[in-house]
Amino acid sequence: MVKRQTALKLRQAHRYLGLFLGIQFIMWTVSGLYFSWTDIDEIHGDHYMKMGMAHTGFSGLQSPSELNPDSEIHSVELKEIAGEPYYWINHSTLQNAKTGEIKNEISKEDAIAVANQHMIDGLKVEKIEKITSTGNHHEYRSGPLPAYVISYDTPENIKAYINVNTGDFQSLRHRDWRWFDFLWMTHTMDYEGRDDFNNIILRVFSLLGLITVLSGFVLWYISSPTVRKVIDPKKKKKKKTRV
Repeated sequence: MVKRQTALKLRQAHRYLGLFLGIQFIMWTVSGLYFSWTDIDEIHGDHYMKMGMAHTGFSGLQSPSELNPDSEIHSVELKEIAGEPYYWINHSTLQNAKTGEIKNEISKEDAIAVANQHMIDGLKVEKIEKITSTGNHHEYRSGPLPAYVISYDTPENIKAYINVNTGDFQSLRHRDWRWFDFLWMTHTMDYEGRDDFNNIILRVFSLLGLITVLSGFVLWYISSPTVRKVIDPKKKKKKKTRV
């Protein structure tokens, strides 16, 4: 069997590893419980969005090639912005499909109209602002910029993000999504971009967690009376004799 001094050192290592990793183990457990008990559609904010949004039909549209006779057109997408038809040409130019007017960027009023097409009725706009940059921890990180942020007067602190250049509805953020995002960060241990499962911190903690669990099994093995009997069956307890 293992010497007493070795077993003591193993217990100390197991105890300190458990203390060091304990908070992260709790966060992994709490975040895992949250993920398993929440509806991902609600996290996405689907209950704040209109289902089966109706699309407006337009007539009297000019051909993109007629509006741009001297330009080569590689791609065209028809969009509706505030009730008006627009061509998104070559992923770079927003042009009125009736008048040919170039729209460099949509207005705040246009952005609210786009949001109203997607969001459920009854939400009151609290404010709207334009953002041109975001940090690694921003809820709109990696989204196309510049963008309008429409904040709604709700307990859930709902915000809608609209692309300034294309007029596209990009994303919706609310309180539950932010909780999910925070817990996802603690789960992946990617404190920069949230989604990197190959970061060094997660690898180190995973290995240390495995070592902690294995050391627990070893401690059980070397301290279990049952295991001692199996290993050395010849050892018997001394019988007590009456005096």
